[in-house]
Amino acid sequence: MSADEHAALPIPDYDHLPVASLAHRVRSLDTAGLDALIEYEEEHGAREPVLTVLRARAEQLAAGAQPSGGDPTAPQPEHAPPADHQGPSSVPGPPQNPPSHGDPTNPSQPRG
Repeated sequence: MSADEHAALPIPDYDHLPVASLAHRVRSLDTAGLDALIEYEEEHGAREPVLTVLRARAEQLAAGAQPSGGDPTAPQPEHAPPADHQGPSSVPGPPQNPPSHGDPTNPSQPRG
């Protein structure tokens, strides 16, 4: 399968999804979409847990199940978005007082 054929798979980044996520995403596919994934998996990874999930869903569809309304191309929670900051925080922390070792001007030192 060429890069174009890989890009045409019904689930983006299919090869990198955990099996548990894949089991949820395939519920929105029709028979043609599942057949494409089964064929791809048999020719490439042949991962038995993945094939088991795909074939089980294909059997459910053959028995009359309907694809769910989900979107298999939706953002993937398995992949965290990139960090939104650049370096240390610029928000100052609480004021720091020096240790109260006999400094009468230190506000944290007890007065007597």
